[in-house]
Amino acid sequence: MKIKPAYFIPAIVWFIIANILFLMPGPDVPSVSFLDIIYFDKWVHAGLFCGLTILIAYPFIKAGYFSKRLLTKIAIACALYGVLIEFLQKYVAFERDFDVFDMLADAIGCVIGYFAANRLYRWITEKNKPL
Repeated sequence: MKIKPAYFIPAIVWFIIANILFLMPGPDVPSVSFLDIIYFDKWVHAGLFCGLTILIAYPFIKAGYFSKRLLTKIAIACALYGVLIEFLQKYVAFERDFDVFDMLADAIGCVIGYFAANRLYRWITEKNKPL
């Protein structure tokens, strides 16, 4: 089956929203002290990168071009994007900081996204098996 470009729309929208959030000026980022206690920022990073990994993998899963090798490449590319974002926050974004732990949270999100996309593939193929 051919990969339809429309399948990439959710990933593109997610990517754009994530970039806006990651690169918005520091003073515009809400700061609530109790959220610092539960490391809310790290959970957001992990969630955004988990979602990005799944959404980029989905068109390939849907079209039947799925492989663990491809999924690994997607997860690594997303993790490298997380590293790039931290450098952009340091050198481009206004009053934003470079944080190695954000990169770690991004990578953890990509790993979770890897396993979730793999599970999604298994679920879709089991659902579509003839009885």
